[in-house]
Amino acid sequence: MKLNIAILAGDGIGPEVTGEAVKVLKAIATAGGHDFTFTEALIGGVAITAEGTPLPQRTIDISLAADAVLLGAVGDNKFNSLTPDKRPEAGLLAIRQHLGGFANLRPCLAFSALSNNSVLKPEVIEGVDILFVRELLGGLYFGQPRSWDKETGLAINTMVYTKPEVERVAHIGFQLAQKRKKKLTQVDKANVLECSQLWRATVEELKPQYPDVTVEHQLVDSMAILLMNQPKTYDVVLTENLFGDILSDESGVITGSLGMLPSATIGGKVNLYEPVHGSAPDIAGQGKANPLGAILTAAMVLRHSAGLEQEALAIEKAVNAVLAQGHRTADIAKGGATANTSTTQMGQYVLDELAKQLATA
Repeated sequence: MKLNIAILAGDGIGPEVTGEAVKVLKAIATAGGHDFTFTEALIGGVAITAEGTPLPQRTIDISLAADAVLLGAVGDNKFNSLTPDKRPEAGLLAIRQHLGGFANLRPCLAFSALSNNSVLKPEVIEGVDILFVRELLGGLYFGQPRSWDKETGLAINTMVYTKPEVERVAHIGFQLAQKRKKKLTQVDKANVLECSQLWRATVEELKPQYPDVTVEHQLVDSMAILLMNQPKTYDVVLTENLFGDILSDESGVITGSLGMLPSATIGGKVNLYEPVHGSAPDIAGQGKANPLGAILTAAMVLRHSAGLEQEALAIEKAVNAVLAQGHRTADIAKGGATANTSTTQMGQYVLDELAKQLATA
């Protein structure tokens, strides 16, 4: 297997966690005789500092020429005085648009070794395995017109969706549900928003094409409560951009830390992979960052861009084994656990366990 991976480490803890994920990918390549190449490029605040833009043309070119893009994190408070289109986060939105991925996949897993990390009762979260399918290129984040007139105090954001936009991401949601527990929950605000009414009607229209999938609809406000009260009842959760962003972040309560959550953006020219957590500039460079979200994101690279399912599973099993051994970075050191594991140490523990998984495969 040959795979050309663009590495956009970005800001804050991005370079630290991405570095550990790359080590894991290199270990997989060595063990399996695969040819993985890694090309680094700038995005976000580091790109603004170096080249005056959050997304240089070189980064776009490298990303479009790659088989997969692995991104660390974007964001730096020192650029908050800039207009939104010039901040680091604008680079993230722009690279998503250039790559064209419209379906953001965010798994939410309850790791048994971290059951005490969540504020939810262990019996509530035990066995939770949810996959959020979030539409990523439409809705409030991209709709026009948008503006903020500071003199008049008027701010405008526009939620816009077309039926084809909903259809293409809904098909992915249905197809993923077919491979899992065959249940799809579509989340909207159809009692208030016309865009949500379009979403609900479109999913209902597509439902006959997937007769083996059970479909239900939930309003986003009630879903926010149900996700915390009975998360085991959900499998694939399909929703629009804003609601998906909020609900998938909320699911970090189930896992115990956003630092554990990976994501993949598919459907475009090149798949984009990034952990859900932010850049956390307050702990950058201190060796405190949790690399497991990035490492689990690397597993998604193998699954969705390389077709290496067994290798992806080996990474996930290695992460579970390391957690079971009691190793903890600060963000997951709860329930009596000790936060004595640095970013690089955690990465090495995963590499050690991964070697065992690959040796017995």
